[in-house]
Amino acid sequence: MAADSAVLHQRPAGARPAASWLGFGIGPALTETVAAILSAYRAGAMTPEDVVARSYARIRSHDDPAIFITLRDEAEVRAEARALVRPGDVMPPLFGIPVVIKDNIDVKGMPTTAACPAFLYRPHRDATAVARLREAGALILGKTNLDQFATGLVGVRTPYGIGRNLFDEKLIPGGSSTGSALAVAAGLVPLSLGTDTAGSGRVPAAYNNIVGLKPTCGLVSTAGVLPACRTLDCVSIFSLTVDDAVTALKVMAGPDAADPYSRARPLREVEPVPEGIRLGVPFPGQRLFFGDQLSTACYDAALKALAGLGARIVEIDVEPFYAVARLLYEGPWVAERYLTAKALIASAPEELHPVTRQILLAGARGTAADAFAAFYQLEELRRVSDRTFSAVDALVVPTAPTIYTIEDVLADPIHLNSRLGTYTNFVNLLDLCGLAVPAAMRPDGVPFGITLLAPAGEDARLAAIGRRFHQATGLPLGALKP
Repeated sequence: MAADSAVLHQRPAGARPAASWLGFGIGPALTETVAAILSAYRAGAMTPEDVVARSYARIRSHDDPAIFITLRDEAEVRAEARALVRPGDVMPPLFGIPVVIKDNIDVKGMPTTAACPAFLYRPHRDATAVARLREAGALILGKTNLDQFATGLVGVRTPYGIGRNLFDEKLIPGGSSTGSALAVAAGLVPLSLGTDTAGSGRVPAAYNNIVGLKPTCGLVSTAGVLPACRTLDCVSIFSLTVDDAVTALKVMAGPDAADPYSRARPLREVEPVPEGIRLGVPFPGQRLFFGDQLSTACYDAALKALAGLGARIVEIDVEPFYAVARLLYEGPWVAERYLTAKALIASAPEELHPVTRQILLAGARGTAADAFAAFYQLEELRRVSDRTFSAVDALVVPTAPTIYTIEDVLADPIHLNSRLGTYTNFVNLLDLCGLAVPAAMRPDGVPFGITLLAPAGEDARLAAIGRRFHQATGLPLGALKP
């Protein structure tokens, strides 16, 4: 595990941190990001216990019971925070950073529900990703709400309540990693874990004006993660900045003998973006926004901004990528989703959310012949994808084409959800890495984001592009107000 070179200094007895660090506002000294909190620790201006107390105060003030499924006792976490402080020790990369975890990822001693109370179990060990966060000094505060069994991009398929959209309460908050995204955007914690199989780590990032990092498949172990599609699942990261997400990725990345899908891939350092980098975008006639003119305009503006930063915009045929996206819910990968809940469906199907049950039951109907036909088609389309990436360095797509109201999604849950996966559903099937970054605030006050995509192993390249673009937008962090 890499360690920060700074040495921890204890705050002088009786000294108190600036009021702006303990209040809900970000104040004149910005200590919302992982990097800023660590800097304050080094200066002796804050302690991990201060930051934990601030997080719990903000959770109470925000008062949205649908963000968390399980929240740890504050006194217990504060005691852990105090125990971290050993003057003279070298600070690990996530020293004293509060983190929350999507409730399909195991945390020792806390129930895992996958947003299905009848499925609840209590793991005896942390998921590998969680264990590595702890080893790096992170403090786990709780488990967050999600679309049940990580099946959905909307954030409304859960018996634990619908989290409030931070920008317009009539709108969906995005899923499936709903609570994890809301917690970061609301400033409750600076970092959280989600999962991503078809866009669950990217769509809620866009709707919450934060960064969502979907790493190369296998770069971060999924041991201890309840599978959605085991062959496609990734642990994803939500943060306020690209640099914070990369810090967490470095901590968690690496092979794991407990995960047969883990891969020993080096994670390169993030270097400056080369001039003239080629960014592929859909031909204008292939850009799907389903009538959303505000998102259309924001995407056009993002491409102009990227060109202004020195990128070459290259129009490409994205129909093959859309064809891959259609495979996700028509092929054997629905059967993978069915496997996780198979026993519960057989014994107590009424315990599942009705929409989740409808989707998962479709996985029981396919044949082996259907599966192989889908595998063959995917390999043919993968060749087309490879040719595309020989002509461009990365793709730039809208993270989501539009956003819907809660009322609309409840009335038409499957069709509208499918639309939201237009630019996300093909990514994991093609073994691409992805980085969702904020791009703009629409005139109606709703965030709009773009996603950068590249072949497996190019996570650092995307981070370089995403960091430069996000910084250039000048957007606020999440839903925080100065």
